[in-house]
Amino acid sequence: MCGIVGFIGKAEAAPLLVEGLKRLEYRGYDSAGIATLSNGVLERRRAEGKIVNLEKVVQASAANGTIGIGHTRWATHGIPNETNAHPHATDKVAVVHNGIIENFQELRAELIEKGYTPYSETDSEVVPMMITRYLDEGMGPIEAVRLTLKRLEGAFALGILFAGEEDLLIGARRGSPLAVGFGAGEMYLGSDAMALAPLTKQIAYLDEGDWVVLNREGATFYDQDDQQVEREVTETAMSGALIGKGEHRHYMLKEIYEQPQVIGDTLSSFFNPTTQTISMPDFPFDLKEIPRLTIVACGTSFYAGLVAKYWIEQYARVGVEIDVASEFRYREAPMPDGGLALFISQSGETADTLAALRYAKSQGQSILSIVNVPESSMERESDAVLHTHAGPEIGVASTKAFTTQLTVLACFAIALAKAKGTIDEECEARLCKAIAEVPARCADVLNHDGTLREIALKVAEARDVLYLGRGASFPIAMEGALKLKEISYIHAEGYAAGEMKHGPIALIDESVPIIVIAPTDSNFEKTASNTQESVARGGRVIFMADEHGVQKMADHAVASVVMPQVDPFVAPILYSIPVQLLAYHVAVHKGTDVDQPRNLAKSVTVE
Repeated sequence: MCGIVGFIGKAEAAPLLVEGLKRLEYRGYDSAGIATLSNGVLERRRAEGKIVNLEKVVQASAANGTIGIGHTRWATHGIPNETNAHPHATDKVAVVHNGIIENFQELRAELIEKGYTPYSETDSEVVPMMITRYLDEGMGPIEAVRLTLKRLEGAFALGILFAGEEDLLIGARRGSPLAVGFGAGEMYLGSDAMALAPLTKQIAYLDEGDWVVLNREGATFYDQDDQQVEREVTETAMSGALIGKGEHRHYMLKEIYEQPQVIGDTLSSFFNPTTQTISMPDFPFDLKEIPRLTIVACGTSFYAGLVAKYWIEQYARVGVEIDVASEFRYREAPMPDGGLALFISQSGETADTLAALRYAKSQGQSILSIVNVPESSMERESDAVLHTHAGPEIGVASTKAFTTQLTVLACFAIALAKAKGTIDEECEARLCKAIAEVPARCADVLNHDGTLREIALKVAEARDVLYLGRGASFPIAMEGALKLKEISYIHAEGYAAGEMKHGPIALIDESVPIIVIAPTDSNFEKTASNTQESVARGGRVIFMADEHGVQKMADHAVASVVMPQVDPFVAPILYSIPVQLLAYHVAVHKGTDVDQPRNLAKSVTVE
């Protein structure tokens, strides 16, 4: 969601803050700002829209000083404008805030009664107002922050800067991530390692409820009970060099084209090329004894989990319940004794998923997470973790994170089936051979970019688009529709092909493109029949299938994408790529913001 960066050191802070905010653009935002200390006086520069607007403001009116905080805001309370942009400040303190202060109305009313005047529509400004109140009552900055934290309800990460305090920066975290970076005579604060990547590799993460006091020489950590504690300093593998677009026009396209490599990197963690087998790390639970699996995720990660449901139930014969994280916790679902709960998140910080994880933990479930960020909150709170090796994903619409999640889930399905004894050696060998071929087949799929660019010209004219699939292709249909909605703003829906006759077929006319995902598998003939029903109603079908399938449907499709012939087990991974490319080219043709689509955020750290 929002992004925080802070700096205290010897160099001018403003350029470092702005560069740090640029590295957090992938999270999504609608305004940005910085605050520095110039001769002890707070200087703020804020702007609505992109960081380039903030840069212009800073260039026009320099913000001097060697200490400061910065923020990219994704609006929750209050419209996106300069007044509501962070940092929020009084004459004594400036604050940047990620998350939501749930009791802000109560606190605001209390502060107004005491003579303090709010100026924005945000929940965040009650934090600097409350700290100022305690400062006015004679308390020092550290004590004022300590007392303020006790008053706040909700999820937050905070960066706090004080007028007249040239060697003091305070951070706090409850439910929203925050990292501290260590340098020589300088210290850093950031929402994640990405913000700090070019500046330092020495990172410590605040635990839940922690707050930290920074000066140029180091950091002092306190837990939620205000007891001084030690937090481990680790060397992050994150590199600022990984963040460039290279030769590609957009991050999203670069990340689509990275998929053969990152799928291979991810696969190498589990696949032994010598024995042609899949193995998992040592888990603190026995896969053989798992009675039921619960999968929880949000957005694209949810669709990855839905594909896994098909795989696991078919091959491992383990019942799978799957739900979106934002609904799961509030159902207060009963969970089986000895059950395993699997959570999927690119960032490992998704607030709804993290809350669901904690609920499952309270119900006695073993916790397994699949994340792309090794030092994330979900990793630290899980019993075991499987990593995707997608590298930094900057484009808001997930691409390589999704296919690497599918790769991990495919490997896990094989391992679980093997542990349960539900597949024999011949089936295991077939599945392992299929997954081993995926990186090369992905490279083949990318060769269809030109075809998809031409198809995109037709799709871009539509107001509504339907995606159809059966079996494990059904979640890919939903993911394709989500991608198109996210970055082109065209209304799109993904349906199980067999459900068309139960209502959605009423939507079809000659203006509605229908994207059919139809690998040659046990569902192909039924999918082809559903496609013909759509054609009979005037639908313009774009068929994605292998050569056999395309030939069979040649007389019914207005366009086709010929896919490699692969084992149906791995088809969902391969067929994800053309739906990504199609959405990308439609968005480019329409001129939308591909990497940072409106209203969306990369890391959703509020519920």
